[in-house]
Amino acid sequence: MLAVAGHDARDLPLSQRRALLEELAKGWEPPLSLSPTTTDRSVAEQWFEELPPTGIEGLVIKNLNQPYTPGVRSWLKLKHRETVEVICGAVIGPITQPSEIVAGLVLDGELRIVGRSTPLKAREGRELARWLHPPKSEHPWPTRVKGTTLDRFNRDKEPVALTLVEPVVVEVSADTAWSGRSFRHPLRLLRARPELSPADATLPARLKAG
Repeated sequence: MLAVAGHDARDLPLSQRRALLEELAKGWEPPLSLSPTTTDRSVAEQWFEELPPTGIEGLVIKNLNQPYTPGVRSWLKLKHRETVEVICGAVIGPITQPSEIVAGLVLDGELRIVGRSTPLKAREGRELARWLHPPKSEHPWPTRVKGTTLDRFNRDKEPVALTLVEPVVVEVSADTAWSGRSFRHPLRLLRARPELSPADATLPARLKAG
């Protein structure tokens, strides 16, 4: 709650802003709902372990006495991550020094773009480049895509140039949030897995249900 009845509430502590929000929410109807809160650590730990299958990404930890401070990262976000294998079907930047991975998975029988990686460090890019080769045959992806194809939260409408490569499996650390067709957040490259076939990189069963 940032303001109520024309009054700025940002300087109020979180406990009071939450109380105001709960009062306002008494008149809400679905699909509006309040996110759950707790001050019990054991309950929070239980939520963190048990709720990811329902689509809950993790916890946001806040101080009850804290005012709202715009533009400042004063909350702690605790998210689930897991190691998954995806298919690197393209990169951003030259094949000899890629700056990002364009990740794919086979969905409905087609290799589809499901996300992008965080920017690669120079050393990571050089190491990955050892396993990158131009496509041996016709590639299913175009050489230019919309920014939203790689990141659905990307507001940049400018097309992004892709350097297509022969599909190779890579291991990444992924936020467990899955939109149903793509990862909601950037992936972190861990290592290339050239010993695996792209057919071995399948969507984890937990995500299929998401």
